[in-house]
Amino acid sequence: MSLNPFNEKPMKYDQTLMDWKNMYPKAYDKEEVDPYTKLRIILMNGTEYEAVWFSHHFHRHCADMDLRRELAMTRRVEQQQQKKVSCLKPISENIIEQTIGYEHLAVDLTAILAGREKNPEVKMALDFALLEDFDHLYRYADLMDLEYGVHAEKLICNYAEIIPGRPTISEHRYPYDDVKPPQNFKTSEMLTKLNIGIIVAAEQQTMNYYMNQAAFYNTDLGRQLYAEIAMIEEQHVSHYGSLLDPGATMLECLLMHEYTECYLYYSCFEDESCPYTKKLWEQLFLQEVQHLHKAADLLKKYENKEWQQVIPDGMFPLLLKFTNQKEYVRNVLRNTVFLTGKKEGYENVAKLPKNYEFFKYQNLINGNVNDVASHVVIENYIAKTGHDYRYEEKPHPVMELRDRIADNTDVGR
Repeated sequence: MSLNPFNEKPMKYDQTLMDWKNMYPKAYDKEEVDPYTKLRIILMNGTEYEAVWFSHHFHRHCADMDLRRELAMTRRVEQQQQKKVSCLKPISENIIEQTIGYEHLAVDLTAILAGREKNPEVKMALDFALLEDFDHLYRYADLMDLEYGVHAEKLICNYAEIIPGRPTISEHRYPYDDVKPPQNFKTSEMLTKLNIGIIVAAEQQTMNYYMNQAAFYNTDLGRQLYAEIAMIEEQHVSHYGSLLDPGATMLECLLMHEYTECYLYYSCFEDESCPYTKKLWEQLFLQEVQHLHKAADLLKKYENKEWQQVIPDGMFPLLLKFTNQKEYVRNVLRNTVFLTGKKEGYENVAKLPKNYEFFKYQNLINGNVNDVASHVVIENYIAKTGHDYRYEEKPHPVMELRDRIADNTDVGR
């Protein structure tokens, strides 16, 4: 069911504030929870993080004291929301178990957004990075089984396959090649604007998680793997962030942030199978309606613009619904695994000039493949068991990545 949040009656600010008891929720049972409930929680944690840090950025570049105070008021509730969503994770879920959820989210969310995206530049950006997060899921899954004896397909209930994507070693690109053309939000469809905002927040959350968690992992190999993949997640944030419209004003961006949060919380509410979590999504959606109306008021007050000038039709477009993306991922693997970035575009790595910056950067960073953690994890697993760990329902769609007794470091490189 679609809905226009601008037609909803907003709560008063005081009604949106939570006391300590309400701010600390009941955590899910990691043995019983549906994986898609976990994915929604990770997604909304990242969405709230993005909202908070955008507000801080706006605040630091704003001289009007009244506007700064308005931002601080909304930001306080956003902080409470983030704390509540974050603490849905149980204490018993360790770093790498949650990491499997992060990468499962990156795979299925990116595939869903790409599958519904009509803008060819944005769709290509999503398909391109999808294969890299897909490979991260495979590398972390091998590490978890190697060190904990836990199979990742148990955590994701077979909702996704766990097989190599574009090898992580091949993902390290010269920084120039991760900067893509920005989109004009005045001419973009609403679904495109939502897709970009959602993926930026999700990838930024993953980047931040790995940046902060890498040093807390309890083995040297694990710490090295987190550090390596965190570098790729930074590339992804640059990659997706470059799609944002630099011509949008800060107040227009504020309105889009709040609209995106409303859209996502309402999508979560409609999609959720857990009654307790469903009620929580409803509560947070109603709080976000207040933030959205406040953003619209500020846009009118300070820029004399109606919200319709940014969001012409307030009705939510197609809601976000998590579904199995196995075949979509396989199709993208077949068609794009050999690509790398080339300035604003993409190119098959075999067609790049031999003196291209990609190869220079690879030689600097990955000169000795036996120092590359993402490769070493798979080689160590193979040495221990005779083959890699993967969960696949049929042979890999890329012939070069079917070998289970040797890690391929050439595809895409």
